[in-house]
Amino acid sequence: MKMKKFIALLTVAGMTATMAVGCGSSSNETSDNAADTNTESSDSSLSGTITAAGSSALKPLADDAADSFLNDHPDVSITIDAGGSGEGLKQVSEGTVDIGNSDVAAEDKLDETAAKELVDHQVCVVTMAPIVNKDVAEAGVKSLTKEQLISIFTGKTTNWKDVGGPDEDIVLVTRPESSGTRATFQKYALDGNEEASNTSMETDDSGVLLTNVKSTNGAIGYVALSYLTGDAGVETVAIDDVEPTLENTYSGKYPVWIFEHMYTKGEPNEVTKAFLDYITGDEYGAQMEKLGYGVASKMTVTEH
Repeated sequence: MKMKKFIALLTVAGMTATMAVGCGSSSNETSDNAADTNTESSDSSLSGTITAAGSSALKPLADDAADSFLNDHPDVSITIDAGGSGEGLKQVSEGTVDIGNSDVAAEDKLDETAAKELVDHQVCVVTMAPIVNKDVAEAGVKSLTKEQLISIFTGKTTNWKDVGGPDEDIVLVTRPESSGTRATFQKYALDGNEEASNTSMETDDSGVLLTNVKSTNGAIGYVALSYLTGDAGVETVAIDDVEPTLENTYSGKYPVWIFEHMYTKGEPNEVTKAFLDYITGDEYGAQMEKLGYGVASKMTVTEH
């Protein structure tokens, strides 16, 4: 059997400056566990390369789907970078990658002319969850009202004791303006209020953000549920007593979610189309939920 040729880079290597991005700052190869999700026989007739960049929230799913896809198409090579939604949209618009992964619509990041050149492939639902250091949760902060959350992330509330927590400073772990995750959280969790900046802990790397929250007493940030499927070492916080779960997202009870997009410049070529068809197909849906992503067809509400 031919060796799979899949390289998953978690930084925007060779495409942008080496800022911390997405869901981790070290390179890793995707797990072979996803291979069980694909029962089709190996098809060596399909060959070519696929490049993608963008959303850190979508990257774990793209990595897993690519690993599974390559088991059946060993002559295809796929490279997936992070970099943030804005960077992914910029690169696909410029033609430097085949797929731009994004948490937000293209028109939110690109000018009208560039956005119209892109074709949207909606792939899944991502739920964003506030997370805190365990010392904060153990001291009693299990849920925050939206008003409290807004006050914390805009820098007005600076001590946890003011929201029922320990007497210690609140440490914001923030994201840059290019982050689609930030845009989503700002819109649906903060009601559009501008997030305060903490330059010492600003990162668009969800893995780094998770580590910073885990290792810093009093820290709070937010990540996609796909980063919380195992023991992440942090605690999620409910909003108005509604837990950030897929079930609450499907029912419309939990408000902080978005549809994830994979954009191509015009219609995709044969090999890219085959990968997009695979990741959006019914067969891959069960694996998608195991990874913490929502299946779009299960949403009871499609706008919020």
